[in-house]
Amino acid sequence: MIDTQTQPDSTPRPLRVALAHDWLVGYRGGEMVLDAIASLLQRHNHTITRIYTMFDNASPLSPTLDPLPRTVSSLNARPESLRRWLLPRYPKAVEELSARLRRDHASEPIDLLISTSSAAIKSIQPPPGVPHICYCHAPARYLWSQTDNYASPDLKGRLRALGLALFAPRLRAWDQATAGRVDHYIANSTHTANEIRRCYRHDAAVIHPPVRTDFFTPDPATPRGDHLLLVAALEPYKRVDLAIDAALRLNRKLMIVGSGSHEASLRNHAKNNPLISFVGKVSDEQLRDHYRRASAFLFPQIEDFGITAVEAQACGTPVVAQHAGGALDSVIGSSTGSFFQAPTPESLAEAIKQCPTPDSSDHGACRSSALRFTSETFARLMNEAIAQTVNQANR
Repeated sequence: MIDTQTQPDSTPRPLRVALAHDWLVGYRGGEMVLDAIASLLQRHNHTITRIYTMFDNASPLSPTLDPLPRTVSSLNARPESLRRWLLPRYPKAVEELSARLRRDHASEPIDLLISTSSAAIKSIQPPPGVPHICYCHAPARYLWSQTDNYASPDLKGRLRALGLALFAPRLRAWDQATAGRVDHYIANSTHTANEIRRCYRHDAAVIHPPVRTDFFTPDPATPRGDHLLLVAALEPYKRVDLAIDAALRLNRKLMIVGSGSHEASLRNHAKNNPLISFVGKVSDEQLRDHYRRASAFLFPQIEDFGITAVEAQACGTPVVAQHAGGALDSVIGSSTGSFFQAPTPESLAEAIKQCPTPDSSDHGACRSSALRFTSETFARLMNEAIAQTVNQANR
């Protein structure tokens, strides 16, 4: 296992590095980490040969990622509307990408493979002699931890649940059998490191994702409101329904930022109550303003890390989180937020009442907590992990 407390023997020579990512269909937390890794590789004069991915919709991602060559699986030819039904085909897609990587390596050798994964791409097979680092956001949630949360009451949700029940045992067996293709796991939180140990029986170093604390900052000139804020994809596992019920129980306003397939169901759940407002997608500048104006940020779901909880704290806003998952790394109870134990509206409502007041100064507890997760810290630790891995492989 990589030791993040130990300095590497030396900085490796310029390397040729292949990247692998589950899918490139939008720019969210996983793509932010991929972008940060690609950027630090280029800053250290390493060459990124290409990105291997199961799906790519060719949408713009970032100035760093967009110019990089990409190799996609044959599943990418299927209509986007069918992709969530292709889960049983993921192993074949990854094995196909492994074969492509071996062929590419034969003509243009690489020194290192780095995968960033919360699904199947961690199982990509590196060429012989090439070390493989996996930055793991989570062992596949739909197989190991949140299977029930990927279902919903509608017909599609019930069919999805049935499909998971049928295929999950075989997919879990493959996922576990291929865990040894990774030489060094890096987890995004202590929670994820524990999950990697439980699911794959491998140890993992913890390097938290980078958060843009230089952008998400407090602003004493921005007035605070009394409303609550939630920022999430509107999907069942985000437990937005729990936040709605708790806010209504307390007669508090709740602003919900985000979109997703569950939006209509959640609007129906809120019953057009004027206390609940759905804002939809917003720009980064608008999101920062929402963080700065809220009295508390609600984080009702179990996340593997949860970048939004750190962004809120970076703006001086305390977080009310379930006492589980990545929030245990990022939220300091009674100082930068409060925890609730049971996933019930009553428990969440009580935690909201116990939440500390926001602090819009540069030296407040929330801001200080967020500064543990800067981009600079991430880059330093990842660079050290890369150097250790390459040095060990060359011994």
